[in-house]
Amino acid sequence: MTATLFQILGGLALFLLAMEMMTNGLKSAAGQQLRHMLGHWTKTPLRGFAAGVLITGIVQSSSAVTVATIGFVNAGLLSLAQSLGVVFGANVGTTMTGWLVSLVGFGFKIEAFAMPLLAAGMAMKLLGREQRNRSLGEALAGFALFFLGLSILKESLGQLTLGFDSTEVLDSGFGLPLFILFGFLATVLMQSSSAALAIILSAAASDLLSLQDAAAAVIGANLGTTSTAAIAVLKATANARRLALGHVIFNLVTGTIAVLILPLMLWLVTTVTIWLALDTNAAMSLAIFHTLFNLLGAAIMLPLLPRFARILGRRFRSREEDSAEPRFLDNTLITTPELAVGAVDQEMKRLLGMSRGLLRVCLDREDLMPDQIRAKSEAVLSLNNAITEYVSRLRAEKMLPLTVDTLTQTIRTCRYLAEATNLAPALLQLRRAWKLPQLTPLSAETERFMGLLRDMVASEAVSAETFGETEKVYHVLKSRMLAMIVTRELPAIAGERTLDDLSSVRRLFDQWYKSQAWRPSSVLLNGDLQSEGPENRT
Repeated sequence: MTATLFQILGGLALFLLAMEMMTNGLKSAAGQQLRHMLGHWTKTPLRGFAAGVLITGIVQSSSAVTVATIGFVNAGLLSLAQSLGVVFGANVGTTMTGWLVSLVGFGFKIEAFAMPLLAAGMAMKLLGREQRNRSLGEALAGFALFFLGLSILKESLGQLTLGFDSTEVLDSGFGLPLFILFGFLATVLMQSSSAALAIILSAAASDLLSLQDAAAAVIGANLGTTSTAAIAVLKATANARRLALGHVIFNLVTGTIAVLILPLMLWLVTTVTIWLALDTNAAMSLAIFHTLFNLLGAAIMLPLLPRFARILGRRFRSREEDSAEPRFLDNTLITTPELAVGAVDQEMKRLLGMSRGLLRVCLDREDLMPDQIRAKSEAVLSLNNAITEYVSRLRAEKMLPLTVDTLTQTIRTCRYLAEATNLAPALLQLRRAWKLPQLTPLSAETERFMGLLRDMVASEAVSAETFGETEKVYHVLKSRMLAMIVTRELPAIAGERTLDDLSSVRRLFDQWYKSQAWRPSSVLLNGDLQSEGPENRT
């Protein structure tokens, strides 16, 4: 019994190693193409679903695709609806493992072709000159180990059939929940639904589990895949946490439906097997079952995806996200631009206030890291985009020329503020750079520079004199630092990096200064105030 147990653990370890080699090799060989697919083929939820199926089928890891999708959501490259489509597709794509095991793993003597494949793969990995070929060799070697591990699992699990009868567990009344729990825990502990499925399919092929027991375990394994996403979003953005919750809900809905109609699903599996004239074996039946109930879940959830995304969007709301929501932009005013400008003015005042608050935090908070201002920056950019999009939807043919001019100034100001927001991390990096011991001789100039920047942020109307003085101090700092690099008082790498940050901060406050020229459109239209302030420069 002990020897059999160690054989099972060894086969499982070999299988996990093989899956990691296959996934890493394929991702490395086709990484750029996969990133392109995930980033550009997901314009609609349906296309995202198709991309999720295809990419997961290629890399043989729904967890890798889910974590990558979370990364895209974190970076703001995918919307919640698009990313949910990818995750739904990844659930269907992960069924490819079952088909691989059932079609190839149990049909003939595995060692007959696994060893030559392993030799060829390792030769490519060790002798290949290009990284792409070495990665493909690693994937090929992993493919061979995949079947060797599967062979060991099948053989060792088959030895347990003599002393175990799953019907004894079923007769206790807890059979179905226990096998669901087994599949769930196996996936959570190994962080690989593919490995859990291999064990389940091997056990079923060895007559250790009945088809119904194995089907329940497959449902549990499907639920267990959500653990990877849950772990990945512990410190992620609110949108990423919504995606993880959507993943959990999708798998729960899919699993619940499969449990409720399990007898019907198994009958349907038998019907499909006969219809396709496939060899009748437990592994094949389970692969069909796994695919069918995931497709059923996708068919139910995809039409509901836009509404589902809106519901999830109300969860995990942060203060920054609430601030980013437009409060005055009324769609009913789009056809009457002269009335809409008042709403735009109110949102612009909020945008300027939020931008000022972000810059104050960057100037005054000690030891602040760029990641810590990301939520505030995203809120500012979100409101900025909402204002720009709203103005672009106003009925241009009904606008007076003066209305066009004032709204043009608003769009221009939004662009200034967006660039200033994107450059805010450079301000934090510059403040850290000032603490370098080599820059101590410049402390008087740096304090003067930072003081002028604080004045520019605090003032409701930045004077040309203050901006001009800031420019003078900037040029003094730049000249002094270049001289220190030449005389080796300042290391060249550190000096170049600090000069880049200084240049970015100068650009930031140039954009901030120009944004202060904005005046409410409603005031300008009423003729109570003429546009004044810094000249609009590009």
